[in-house]
Amino acid sequence: MSNKAAREKLIFALDMGKGLDEAMSWVRRLTGHVGVFKVGKEAFTRFGPKLVQEIQETGSRVFLDLKFHDIPNTVARAAEGAVEMGVAMFNVHTLGGKSMMEETAKAVREMARKRNLPVPLVLGVTVLTSLNDDDLRALGFSYSTAELVLRLARMAQDAGLSGVVASAQDVEAIRGACGKDFVIVTPGIRGSARVSGDDQKRTLTAEEAIRRGSDYLVVGRPIQTAADPVAAADELCQEIARGLDAR
Repeated sequence: MSNKAAREKLIFALDMGKGLDEAMSWVRRLTGHVGVFKVGKEAFTRFGPKLVQEIQETGSRVFLDLKFHDIPNTVARAAEGAVEMGVAMFNVHTLGGKSMMEETAKAVREMARKRNLPVPLVLGVTVLTSLNDDDLRALGFSYSTAELVLRLARMAQDAGLSGVVASAQDVEAIRGACGKDFVIVTPGIRGSARVSGDDQKRTLTAEEAIRRGSDYLVVGRPIQTAADPVAAADELCQEIARGLDAR
């Protein structure tokens, strides 16, 4: 598998920096080494749509990771805003319910058609990778993590979403239930070195995640905290390429 194909599957989590210039310095440093930049709550709260615009002006794609979760009308209107920003993908919480997801998917298609813009991938967040079975029991869920993820993934697909955000440990089950065209974006990717202050509990390496069927991998701290972030990104792309070849 080519390095370019592998690189397109690597998403860098751009949630750091004390100012817009510092955030954009990471974009300039990693452009050509990662395929997508993820703008999450931390970065978007600080820098807003201007950060999205400046990333796009470099020719890079944006994953808007705000995890919309509200009543159907509110989420649908927020989704329209994401379409108008031109992001490549964004996400909603599947626990917002099927009606919320259906209205959002419909609003995205209609806004893209109205504005003559590309239709972004709309992803459903299943169970955060910081949660495990004990956490779900404490929250009152009777399902295991694996059971709840699969149930929510099927609901997202039935509602018309493009795919889900899910742990690599759940990828094979989701792929079996939802088919080869359902997009799976996987956070919690780690290398062999332990990341300081890590709060992720359900993790895998990049090669393992891709081999199991992930379409995109979200990586933050393993690149950000590396002695050579560009080299770390390139090594991850090599792992992705090996995972693709092993499928």
